[in-house]
Amino acid sequence: MTGSNSSRQHLVTAAVLVIGDEILSGRTKDKNIGYIAEYLTAIGIDLSEVRVVADDEPAIVEAVNVLRTRYDYVFTTGGIGPTHDDITAECVAKAFGVAINHDPRAVKILTERLAQTGSEMNEARMRMTRIPEGAELVHNKVSAAPGFWLGNVIVMAGVPSIMQVMLDEVAPRLKTGVRMLSDTVRADAREGDIGTPLGAIAKAHPEVSIGSYPFFDETRGPNTNVVLRARDQAKLSAAKAEVEVMLQRVRGAQ
Repeated sequence: MTGSNSSRQHLVTAAVLVIGDEILSGRTKDKNIGYIAEYLTAIGIDLSEVRVVADDEPAIVEAVNVLRTRYDYVFTTGGIGPTHDDITAECVAKAFGVAINHDPRAVKILTERLAQTGSEMNEARMRMTRIPEGAELVHNKVSAAPGFWLGNVIVMAGVPSIMQVMLDEVAPRLKTGVRMLSDTVRADAREGDIGTPLGAIAKAHPEVSIGSYPFFDETRGPNTNVVLRARDQAKLSAAKAEVEVMLQRVRGAQ
């Protein structure tokens, strides 16, 4: 039990909240979830849940409040642009019960960028300077309009190139846990032939996540990759050794 508690203390969890009617309708294909998942895994944060909600205030507020109490971080993407349906900032402010106003820092940043590009500030662009009270800005090196960080909620753009620079911006300040290690074993056997013994190995190694992923090999036909994941290298290696012995036995029986 002590080991289990110690392990949990080293876990840092996160959720992603994707906001936008265009995602749910299929007009826009999400390219952010996989990127964020891989990024967080690499730095020692477990992405534990993903939600997709429409541009609907009650739905966004509810999701923000549920997720921010459940996980260490909530990363939102989408809904911080200049149009009428970009309501993420307002919804996050409402979820936290704080005011939202045109932030002088954001106004300055955007005004300077518009001057450089020969554009003018207008009502639509001013919408992108509305930041909840008490939030830190998340700088945007691509188009200048900032995201923000309030409590444990980090609000980022939906455009992948902008989201990625925002994630780079906040990453150095995120608390991280013990990184998840991973190893893959090519089974050279069908998934159905190794399912039962693989389950027994997984039961014997509860701190190692073991998954089987079938694929088609043009030379051998149906095949399987076994992927093992753990935070402890010794435990990962021990489970992998048992998997390899089991696979040799299964292949020999065939």
